[in-house]
Amino acid sequence: MNVKITRLSDFKSIESKILRSTGFLLPTMGDGWRFDFEKHARKELVQTYVLVTEETPDIIEGCLIFRVRGTMEPYMAYIEIAPHNKGESRRFGRVAGCLIAFSSRLSFIFGKDHFQGWLTFDVLEERKEDEVKLMALYCQKYGALKWGDTTMVISPEAGEKLIIKYLEQ
Repeated sequence: MNVKITRLSDFKSIESKILRSTGFLLPTMGDGWRFDFEKHARKELVQTYVLVTEETPDIIEGCLIFRVRGTMEPYMAYIEIAPHNKGESRRFGRVAGCLIAFSSRLSFIFGKDHFQGWLTFDVLEERKEDEVKLMALYCQKYGALKWGDTTMVISPEAGEKLIIKYLEQ
């Protein structure tokens, strides 16, 4: 899927793609990422995607693992932007938004019955205050709703807005 992310040095839109991870060396904790995508991608019934720019198609800007829990519930199992896209000197913006919108799109495709269009995910941080901050960000920026202690959901309506904002250009 074609998307556009923003190069933050000059705020230029950069043509990018979200692709199945086949053929990519997936990031690991040893590469400075929080999650070991190489390990998690080997699990059964998961779909792994990477976001790369057309300018540097060999550099992963963000990574996503999506699955369907049970046989009906769309679940964003892992999502992370590259270490070089975090903090004050980050290279690109919109990476997480594109991946979350893409997950929302998948929730319409793979969700069944009353789960169709609903995207579920968990926010699990080592420190509770980091968890609260991240949940607040998901609520404010992506329209997610808190559901229980660590679970969040993006409704079909919020998902549609994300799809329009991040995927339809």
